[in-house]
Amino acid sequence: MTVQANAIPTAASRPFLEVWLVSIGHAMTHWYPATFYLLLPLIGKELGLSFGEIGAIMTCQYLVGAISNVPGGLFVDMVGRKPVLMAVSLLWVGVPYLLMGFSHSYALLLLCTALVGFGNNLWHPVAIPLLADRFPDRRGLAVAFHGMGGNVGDAVAPVVAGAMLSTLTWRSVIEINVIPALLVALLLLLYFGKASGAQKKADNAAPMRLIDMLRAIAALFKNRGVLTISVSSAFRTMTQTTLLTFLPVFLAGQMGYSPLWVGGCMFALQAAGFIAAPIAGHLSDRMGRRQIIMSSMLMTAVVFIAMAAVGQSPAFVLFISVLGFFLFSIRAVMQAWLLDATPHNLGGSSIGILFGMQALGGAIGPGLGGAIADQFGLIATFYFLGGTIILANLLIFFTPFDGRKAV
Repeated sequence: MTVQANAIPTAASRPFLEVWLVSIGHAMTHWYPATFYLLLPLIGKELGLSFGEIGAIMTCQYLVGAISNVPGGLFVDMVGRKPVLMAVSLLWVGVPYLLMGFSHSYALLLLCTALVGFGNNLWHPVAIPLLADRFPDRRGLAVAFHGMGGNVGDAVAPVVAGAMLSTLTWRSVIEINVIPALLVALLLLLYFGKASGAQKKADNAAPMRLIDMLRAIAALFKNRGVLTISVSSAFRTMTQTTLLTFLPVFLAGQMGYSPLWVGGCMFALQAAGFIAAPIAGHLSDRMGRRQIIMSSMLMTAVVFIAMAAVGQSPAFVLFISVLGFFLFSIRAVMQAWLLDATPHNLGGSSIGILFGMQALGGAIGPGLGGAIADQFGLIATFYFLGGTIILANLLIFFTPFDGRKAV
């Protein structure tokens, strides 16, 4: 049979190169926040910030993301042009971090983190539905590889930043970091610019009228599966962002680790999630999303409580990799589950809702965690995180759709 030159490849014949390329872009969106988490103790020391003020920096970023994610997802579904929006998102994340390198003001730091919140919300409503649509039968696995890209950025960035901090100031590290975003944005534009005519048409979907999009969004908010998955993911993200904010502070301030060793511990946390993500994604395609998510969340709660119990002993560090294996493995599974329950043309909007709820959880978590640490000590924050992941698991239990069949 003759295949037309502009035909769209089937999911079975698609090269996984597309997944790897988009995953590299995803790694860049995580590279900058992962580097910034490592720099927070140095920034806090230079500016004389309290634990609460350090937490408020990340709260600002995630609060802006919570406000802008739903409009951002709606914008993606209305406008299309996914490759261009992916490149814009990378630049919008990288450039504000560059500006932080020139900042001597706490207010300017908050402004830059707010700008990052706007830029970051564009990536996921574009990239995740694009991969889910291109690989519908391997949706969990494809989205998991995309999640692995984020884990790579989260894992490698602290190690690189920790090594760079041995010879450079934190400001110089931030300034150098803008280069990868520029290169990857250009690579995405070049690759997707060479796609066939039919594929470009699929990637750049026809715009929808605003009134139609608003009606569709209203229907999504009435979808019980979308709501329970999104709220559960908000609690999971609250757990994650609070951990990433205060784990380096705990390791550096209370265990006396150098920046290089702190970076190594953060690498161990993320590397474990990197290993677990494709395993969880593949198993969720075969066994269903609910079983994988609930078992992983249960183990996460157990590890948090164990970490809090052992305190500043060497056993605390040993638990870090175990925690990363379970906490980070389910991020992509929840995204795939959400898209299973969402109409095809509303993928960007549903991801916008998901990440809006996640950003809300991320906004609340670090500030609340910092307040708990100021009042009761930093170790109390880890007990708090055990409680938030238990709440996330309860919501998954009441989610009606098992996620094994795409809608």
